[in-house]
Amino acid sequence: MFQLKVDPLTGKSEWVVIEEHEASLDTTKQLLANTSYLDMLNDTRRNKAYREAIDKTITKPCHVLDIGAGTGFLSMMAARAMGHGDSVVSSGSKGMVTACESYLPMVKLMRKVLHANGMQRKIRIINKRSDELEVGVDMPSCADVLVSEILDSELLGEGLIPTLQHAHDKLLTDNPKTVPYRATIYGQLVESAELWKMHDLLNNEKGVLDEIRLVPEEMDAALSVKRQQFSMHCDALKEDIKLLSEPFKVFDFDFWKRPDSCRETELSVKATDTGTIHAIISWWLLQLDEKGTVFYSTAPKWISCPSNVEGLNASNSCCDNWCDHWKQCVWFIPKKGLSLLKDEEVNLLAAHTDTTFSYEMKNLSQNMELGRRELSTQKYQITLPPEKIALYSDVSWRCSMLKAIKNAMKQKMPSLCVVVDDSIFLAVALAHLTKGSHVVSLFPGIQEKGAHYLQAVTASNGYSKDHIEVQKMCELLTSQNSTRKIELIVGEPFYYGNNSVLPWQNLRFWKERSLLDSILSEGAVIMPCKGLLKACAMSLPDLWRSHRCLQDIEGFDHSVVNFTLGACGGLPPGQENPTLPFSIWQCGESKKMSDIVTIMEFNFLGPISPCSGKAKVQFIAHGKCHGFVLWIDWVMDTEESIILSTGPEQRYWKQGVKLLKEPVTVASHKSTTSDCHSAEIKTAFDPSTGDLIVDYAFL
Repeated sequence: MFQLKVDPLTGKSEWVVIEEHEASLDTTKQLLANTSYLDMLNDTRRNKAYREAIDKTITKPCHVLDIGAGTGFLSMMAARAMGHGDSVVSSGSKGMVTACESYLPMVKLMRKVLHANGMQRKIRIINKRSDELEVGVDMPSCADVLVSEILDSELLGEGLIPTLQHAHDKLLTDNPKTVPYRATIYGQLVESAELWKMHDLLNNEKGVLDEIRLVPEEMDAALSVKRQQFSMHCDALKEDIKLLSEPFKVFDFDFWKRPDSCRETELSVKATDTGTIHAIISWWLLQLDEKGTVFYSTAPKWISCPSNVEGLNASNSCCDNWCDHWKQCVWFIPKKGLSLLKDEEVNLLAAHTDTTFSYEMKNLSQNMELGRRELSTQKYQITLPPEKIALYSDVSWRCSMLKAIKNAMKQKMPSLCVVVDDSIFLAVALAHLTKGSHVVSLFPGIQEKGAHYLQAVTASNGYSKDHIEVQKMCELLTSQNSTRKIELIVGEPFYYGNNSVLPWQNLRFWKERSLLDSILSEGAVIMPCKGLLKACAMSLPDLWRSHRCLQDIEGFDHSVVNFTLGACGGLPPGQENPTLPFSIWQCGESKKMSDIVTIMEFNFLGPISPCSGKAKVQFIAHGKCHGFVLWIDWVMDTEESIILSTGPEQRYWKQGVKLLKEPVTVASHKSTTSDCHSAEIKTAFDPSTGDLIVDYAFL
């Protein structure tokens, strides 16, 4: 199999070939621990719905095809269901389950699960993509029943439509039975200042008085989010969301017949309140059986089962079962949104391709204008994640960054400044503030497009085109001479494309600062000058529940997958679950169980080196502790007057979460109960790999 190996401290990646006999348990764990398989298998509502629907659909021996079989869970339920029906003698392919799974590490895991449940002779595994299957070669005949779970939060993103099209064309009988049977997309108009901040940098910058304009008026598409839906836990934003309509149906998708690749539909939605539409929040309702008795909904908790949404009552009673593998989706409305009055009609054009959805406000003349501007700015247009757009809109963060730069220039104006990461804000800010300096941005992730962008925004930010340039690290190292040393190195740090990495993988800043050591001037300013590894004990019942060890799932033993999928709880001695990146604010119920402690420091004034530390954590509340949350606070100046935190209160960054093997009952260190009052956390950073080892012990 091929494995993509990425060095988090250099950003370099390479494909390596691992022979099947060489693939260790640890190798497979590295490939699968960051996937959503564990969370999905811990979704009891999903598991029960599929079991009920399969039992209702498969009542006699038949040929079942499972596409995207994963651990073989649906295949095993299908095989079991065939034994529950009438006593019919199996012949040919009748009574057969064909499990199609293209991902080799998961195929290896499926074999273990089937063996543990005595199902290895009842299910035939095919290690191919479903569109590579051939009847007569891989399957003896077309399948009578299709079971599948190839759905993402948007519904279509895992290739549902092309997969179903090929299956109906090549792999299924006429009029097959399917589980699921149908999916329906619903939407709702909302007003939300938080969602507005995540995509409209142009108008948010108008309220900032720092004279930096990342998005000048005439080029409003220069920095933007992608024109797509973004998955997020919208319940976490409930206090900031104002509902402006009832839920409305957008599209139906029937699994039992061949779907169209693309469709459009015009919708008229009545406003239920006065406000400004900033976004459309959408979700889907899955009807799993033909008769419409088994449903699963990804609706947010505020949906109150309106009578005009057919089938929602049947599924909504379990919507409080938090899970991370399926969320709601958000479509941002261009610019400031659309203002409307109560009872006003909003005309929507909804469309889908074979992989995604889009919406257009027909009342909003900006749609066509936005499209034209995006075409005209393609050369320098940079798409950023919503969290980064929101950060660049944050007045407090911008003020702190600018103050740190000005403090660095108080004693001497640096002749050469280098931005070592992909920070667009710092590149523009330095060019604006250091008129007599030369600014070099490495922009490792956005390179040429970043260079075009910096040239395009010169006039709006008061610097000349020859004042700033983009270079590669190798060019910078070879082009400098002893008379021109770097006097200021800066970073946020932010590396393009690293949206889902652990906090310490941004220590790439330290690695790259170290590579420049030979061309630093004496007394060069490094910003940030230090990183503080912080930690806090937290109650995270929803997150822990979604990552707990698997045992019996609807009658099938899955305990053999626990280590490989990175489960917590019930692991054998010596086996640890990994530290994983999460946005704590989107992790369901959470509560701080201790004060924040500093475990260790990363000193960026010197070259990158191994370091370690430990800290005692004293609990401040009574309850269950589910794990430790870790992050880095960036110290921007040697006086430590400006510290930028990336902790749980911040919505712009992910934190590292080390879940416990089992929840521990703790109590305040001031109490006299017999519960645990403190713990010790130890960490060690290895610069050769970028790994941070986290260990803990309750005292």
